[in-house]
Amino acid sequence: MKTASKSGLNVRDITLIGMMVAIIEVSKVALSALPNIELTSFWIIMFALYLGKRIYYAVPVFILIEGLMYGIQIWWIMYLYAWPLLAFLTRCLRKMDSALSWAIVSGAFGLSFGALCAIPYFFIGAAGATAADGLRYAFSWWIAGIPWDFTHGAGNFVIMLALYHPVKKAMLNVSAILQKKQH
Repeated sequence: MKTASKSGLNVRDITLIGMMVAIIEVSKVALSALPNIELTSFWIIMFALYLGKRIYYAVPVFILIEGLMYGIQIWWIMYLYAWPLLAFLTRCLRKMDSALSWAIVSGAFGLSFGALCAIPYFFIGAAGATAADGLRYAFSWWIAGIPWDFTHGAGNFVIMLALYHPVKKAMLNVSAILQKKQH
């Protein structure tokens, strides 16, 4: 099973990526009735921590599936940079090993999600106008959504705090199995 493609992925990696995407998508749909309460941030962090660079394949597939399921609209453009940013930040901070630290990271990401999503509105507002108009448009869009950002941040914080240790234990078991199979 050591055969790898030009991308360096083998059958096991491709299977894991598919499973990661399925878990993220099913979790997202399962909680879709709750406004701004989601497991997407949680899973991206956990997968980035314990399944490594495979997350850089899973996130774009997740984003593509979201676009195919719900249509390519402005929110989808936001997904193109917001979710990869979370995966990248997690990989940069992967030496942290504290539920509280990861809850803070996840909560801060949820709290800043609206600001991240305001970026395209700068360009929309500035199109055919000025950069100042773009800033006003993006800022007003962001401010209008702050109550949702608080919900998003608090939900991410609580979810990470509650699930970090049990899922970490399971992920360490999966990682150990993957390591054995590679040797």
